[in-house]
Amino acid sequence: MQYDMNNGLFDPQRRRFLAAAAATLVAASAGPLHAAAAPAPAGFASLKQVTAGKLSIAYAEAGPPTGRPVILLHGWPYDIHTYVDVAPLLAAAGYRVIIPYLRGYGTTRFLSDATMRNGQQSALASDVIALMDALHIRSAIIGGCDWGARTANIVAALWPERCQAMVSVSGYLIGSQQANQAPLPPRAELSWWYQFYFATERGRVGYDRNRRDFARLIWQTASPRWAFDDATFDRSAQAFDNPDHVAIVIHNYRWRLGLEAGEAEYDALEKRLAVAPVISVPTITLEGDANGAPHPDPAAYAKKFSGKYAHRLVTGGIGHNLPQEAPRDFAQAVIDVAGY
Repeated sequence: MQYDMNNGLFDPQRRRFLAAAAATLVAASAGPLHAAAAPAPAGFASLKQVTAGKLSIAYAEAGPPTGRPVILLHGWPYDIHTYVDVAPLLAAAGYRVIIPYLRGYGTTRFLSDATMRNGQQSALASDVIALMDALHIRSAIIGGCDWGARTANIVAALWPERCQAMVSVSGYLIGSQQANQAPLPPRAELSWWYQFYFATERGRVGYDRNRRDFARLIWQTASPRWAFDDATFDRSAQAFDNPDHVAIVIHNYRWRLGLEAGEAEYDALEKRLAVAPVISVPTITLEGDANGAPHPDPAAYAKKFSGKYAHRLVTGGIGHNLPQEAPRDFAQAVIDVAGY
């Protein structure tokens, strides 16, 4: 059972509504998804492609085009299928759902070979703003998991006028290079083993050669009770064949440790993020009871949200990739935060 710190237990009527929505997912999502420019991996009928900022961004879309927009952001080493079962639930509820491949994933591509393959946090958040501009979306509900949660946090903190409300798995994840210089206790450092591996040339080459084995290992350790099958994994693993994937992943983790520089155009944004800004938009944070990945204690970040706020623990062996492991709980959070 899930608990809302502000509002008590889930509304059973909403649960019944979501169950009914699941039954009508095909009718709710098929129309908009067929108007696409590129084939999609199994799980989404098709993908769309749009020029946005420095990228040509591939994204899945579901729901009525006039619906209230919801942008859902995936993390590493995952892809848009983190939300493959969330999207039809929200589409059936009348939302316009947009799920982009982040830079370095799937069929999202840089427009220029000369552009730095930059994985720093503010660059990824700027991509979301560029996507919204390209789609003429003034503001949206934004949800995310892993890198996607951090990106959603940054959009909400720096551009609150563009973020109506937010759902964030594992809470507040905005960081800074300066903060990351402080060593953690040994057990905590152990959980970040891949961050140190990626700091070496051996790690870069190893990840490039073993992308799928590496991702499978992370899936297993981050979600130890998630019994995903080979087809589910292989469907997402296609996203790692992106020609810029390794460069983006390696730079992301090296930048965090201050081992590689970012781009000067993002310096002002990073300066604002370095003070760990408070997020004012309505927010629901989620955590799985079996998350095997590094994640903060909810009590440590509760005060980082100054607007209407609730935290929910999702039980039943739910790990790090919460939207894919517990899609109804995630969809329920989006629906609930939309009413804040």
